[in-house]
Amino acid sequence: MTKRDLVVKIAKETGFIQSDLAEVIQLTLDNIAAELMAGRSIELRNFGVFEIKVRKSRKGRNPNQPANEVIIPERAVVKFRAGKELKEAVEKLDPKMFK
Repeated sequence: MTKRDLVVKIAKETGFIQSDLAEVIQLTLDNIAAELMAGRSIELRNFGVFEIKVRKSRKGRNPNQPANEVIIPERAVVKFRAGKELKEAVEKLDPKMFK
């Protein structure tokens, strides 16, 4: 699902104008990104938590030249941890649906 698909779906369900919904959704995403860039986590109750974590430096290998080790520097990454209700809903899904 794309952002556009989300806008169209919500517009159909609510009767709101698509351009207004697109603006609200974009502002929501912009604010989530800004909070993450400021080092703060975002908690959306019953959905999940977005947070910045630091991935440690590690050794890696080029599959084409396995003898050569490459140092992968530490870096900040966004992590998502599903909330209780989302986690429970996903656990009920049939894994065969995704193959």
